[in-house]
Amino acid sequence: MRMDPRRQRERMVAEQLVRRGITDERVLSVMGGLPRHLFVEEALASRAYSDCPLPIGQGQTISQPYVVALMTQTLHVQPGAKVLEIGTGSGYQAAVLAGLGADVYTVERMPALCAHARERLIGMNIYSIHVKQDDGTLGWPSAAPFDRIIVTAGGPEVPAPLVDQLGEGGRMVLPVGAERRSQCLTLVEKMPGGEVRRSEICPVAFVDLVGVHGW
Repeated sequence: MRMDPRRQRERMVAEQLVRRGITDERVLSVMGGLPRHLFVEEALASRAYSDCPLPIGQGQTISQPYVVALMTQTLHVQPGAKVLEIGTGSGYQAAVLAGLGADVYTVERMPALCAHARERLIGMNIYSIHVKQDDGTLGWPSAAPFDRIIVTAGGPEVPAPLVDQLGEGGRMVLPVGAERRSQCLTLVEKMPGGEVRRSEICPVAFVDLVGVHGW
């Protein structure tokens, strides 16, 4: 039977997102319209909307839809926001952020993934995403400060350079944990005056955040 991506997206939104408490209508609308199957290998396209992460090569994964939605909803991204993403991967999360009207700066450590993501996003006519190959734990100093930061890999601590590059009133969402593949999704907020507040959201399991301030 032929795959119907539109119907699969509708089911994904209703059964995986809304049912689990994703309430941001803008996030639901963007993810309901974004062709997730174009961000995975053709052989895995039929599983693109499944409730699980999928391999994208180089030992990396595209996060399950619910986790993407939860992290995005927690960020509170508004149109025009300047957002830093660490861990471009396939480019899906960056595309979701761009769909919300953000100006996205995304850093990927692996050259092949970086090149493929850039090519894919341009091919989809998404031009509000700036892609760079580098150590993501160092952030993107020349483009700072950022209104929002999202990290899609798990490290043992909150990287200090990312805290420094988060603007006042900013929010950062990332998985943090002392053990690999076992983290807690964490919200970091920089209050007016520079005070940093940290709160835990839920247990998650991400691939390793590798770099100077990671594993």
